[in-house]
Amino acid sequence: MTDTGSSPDGPRSPERRKREALARLARDNDVWIATADATGEPCLVPLAFWWDGETVWLATRDTNPTGRNLCASGRARLAFGHPRDVVLVHGTARMLPREELPDGVGDAFAAKDGWDPRADHPSYVFFQVTPEVIQAWGTVPEMSGRTLMRAGKWLV
Repeated sequence: MTDTGSSPDGPRSPERRKREALARLARDNDVWIATADATGEPCLVPLAFWWDGETVWLATRDTNPTGRNLCASGRARLAFGHPRDVVLVHGTARMLPREELPDGVGDAFAAKDGWDPRADHPSYVFFQVTPEVIQAWGTVPEMSGRTLMRAGKWLV
């Protein structure tokens, strides 16, 4: 993957962007997550994550602003990468206490991150974020065609 998010030959093809976006989801360790409270007050924090191939799993305390916002709204925006090679995910989030995690999720999350929220403070819960929109672009020439998924369906 290039550092600029585009090749010397021009913008990446949608197929290449999808391939590289999926690679980023599989390999990156952290993601910026944006949420908002009922008054619209934004909150932006980095969190560890695990991508299961279809959804993004996050863990945070249900007592902090991000956890409270996700519980209340069920909405999240995730930003992977950096401004010149970004993958944005707009999705719906559902909270799962550690006792209700599907088999293998907690272990996979802990193996990827090296930290197991299940063994930490009891206020840690998991959130499963299901992508509705996925966009990927590098620089201005890639703004056109940046949407790879819409309404939860791949366009590529």
